[in-house]
Amino acid sequence: MTTWEYLTTPLMIHNTAAILNNWGKQGWELVQIVPNTEGGLVAYMKRQTGLGEQNAGLAHAAEAAKQFEGQQ
Repeated sequence: MTTWEYLTTPLMIHNTAAILNNWGKQGWELVQIVPNTEGGLVAYMKRQTGLGEQNAGLAHAAEAAKQFEGQQ
């Protein structure tokens, strides 16, 4: 049986393609993009488990949050 891990990440409107291409290179597939309550966008991603490190989605989400907030 195929199992999946999921990730949500904010998208910067002016850099959407680069962000999505970066996630795609790491095996993430875009499922949906929805607006958030503050007027931005949130991407919902999935990838098959076993293709990356265990809990890699959590580390990647934390890194994306830092980039989004300008903390890097």
